[in-house]
Amino acid sequence: MRSKKTYLQDSRLYLILDAQVCDHQRLWEVLKAGVNNGVDIVQLRDKLGTASKLVDFVKRAQAYLKGRVPFIVNDRADVALAAGASGVHVGQDDLAVSVVRKICGKGSFVGKSCQSIEHLLGAQTEGADYIGFGSVFKTKTKPGRRPMDIDLLYEVVKCSRVPVFAIGGITIKNIGAVRACGISRIAVCREILLSPDPGKSAASLKKTLIT
Repeated sequence: MRSKKTYLQDSRLYLILDAQVCDHQRLWEVLKAGVNNGVDIVQLRDKLGTASKLVDFVKRAQAYLKGRVPFIVNDRADVALAAGASGVHVGQDDLAVSVVRKICGKGSFVGKSCQSIEHLLGAQTEGADYIGFGSVFKTKTKPGRRPMDIDLLYEVVKCSRVPVFAIGGITIKNIGAVRACGISRIAVCREILLSPDPGKSAASLKKTLIT
């Protein structure tokens, strides 16, 4: 695989496999369909699963992917280390980026969720490899979070020194508004997970991001 920096610069579509949206069998099916149709990065998000169950899923995913795309674990640096995942994604209230690097190694991908320019600047100072910025639109994943003023994305593009993936309720129907702000990277969950044809949905999103 190319260097982290180069890979992230070239990445456009980030898929979040949320175990609170679908069971692990469905997530496995979507994983395969997604990476075969343009998904650049995959993240497992499972707030309720046991460590052993998460480790088993990550190991299975890593064996299937064979380094084609990075496989990231949400929050759980311990799981990422035990299963040999590519990296960890943390939120504002989770482990610091520096702590994750100590646990998982300097070569790990470490991303951070941000909801404001202040968050973004802080994450950059910490040394995050990439930013997940949102919620852009209303999303069931974060039901208590108000969607942002989408014009904030213009400022994000100007301020960020690292790749930014817009996240939160992004669909094929509203992605045009995100692209109009200068954003060329998105992270999605339900738009692909709940699609009757996950591969087709991934391919459609990717096409929109690269044209």
